[in-house]
Amino acid sequence: MTVNSKRVFYVKYLAHPVYEEIIKARPDVRLDRLENESPDAVSAPVLAAAHAYQIGAARDELAPHFHVHRDLLQRAPNLLIVSSNGAGFDPVDVDACTAAGVLVVNQSGGNANSVAEHALGMLLTLSKRIIEADRALRRDAHVNRNALMGNEAKGKTIGIVGIGNVGRRIAELCKGLLHMKVIAYDPFLSAEEIAARGAEKVELDDLMRRSDFVSISCPLNKDNRGMIGARQFALMQPHAFFITTARGFIHDEKALYDALRDKRIAGAGLDVWDKEPPPAEHPLLQFDNVLASPHTAGVTKEARENMGRIAAEQILDALDGKRPPRVINPEVWPAYARRFEQTFGFAPK
Repeated sequence: MTVNSKRVFYVKYLAHPVYEEIIKARPDVRLDRLENESPDAVSAPVLAAAHAYQIGAARDELAPHFHVHRDLLQRAPNLLIVSSNGAGFDPVDVDACTAAGVLVVNQSGGNANSVAEHALGMLLTLSKRIIEADRALRRDAHVNRNALMGNEAKGKTIGIVGIGNVGRRIAELCKGLLHMKVIAYDPFLSAEEIAARGAEKVELDDLMRRSDFVSISCPLNKDNRGMIGARQFALMQPHAFFITTARGFIHDEKALYDALRDKRIAGAGLDVWDKEPPPAEHPLLQFDNVLASPHTAGVTKEARENMGRIAAEQILDALDGKRPPRVINPEVWPAYARRFEQTFGFAPK
């Protein structure tokens, strides 16, 4: 294969510099960088020649015209692979990619431990009312500590929505460290598979009713947008907490606000938002019993390096004709394989 015959591009940022180091070690691969503000005169030739797009996973950090939708696919006729920096793939229209014969992959599992530790940190902070105590103490040195009495997590029930790489690690931490009971809702896994991951399989309504902590850890897709709304929050117990380290739009922010305002649930830990970062005047940020972070659950030094490494290795494997391990749209493979062979002269395995 000749020098720079395989073309990869990204916009604005990569998960970690190790990605560039690995890609640039290959003389047959050219890596181009674009900016959100790159003019058409600069971006159009890059898109037209690209075989792979390493796309950011945070939708609000990427200019809309660089989201992968039908228009971008038309501007990138040679594109074979779209690879998300993260486990999520919000800026990618998977159906449009499938229709165009484009393979979509993510980096699921690369930041699972970091996200799970964040969820556990939120669980403990909320249960022990640490954030409320911190805020009360800053306002009043004579705070009544008995008014801030919390609860132990030991023996309580955590309900995990989506028990993939992150959910499985949350289950392991909660069950192993805190001796909690773990239940899970995941329509894609059998009861036996969920049991092997440390949880009891339940339906969503049952999970909302039984849990002392509800933790969301599934990717956003067209089927689960708005999955947690007013009806689901109404099923929760008054002492229960809602925690999400997944994606905005899976839960209804207005419905959560109403549940907190009416004291129908005890509090919330929110790492993801409809708009990221949320404005300072966001209604949910006005509650003392809401613990908030700006989508930083997976933002650790360890996770970023891991994500950058596996992303680079997966792209190179795919460009070498191997089947990637983290395919989002496996049904596209026959069409993708035909396009790949037309491009590079050999069929992928």
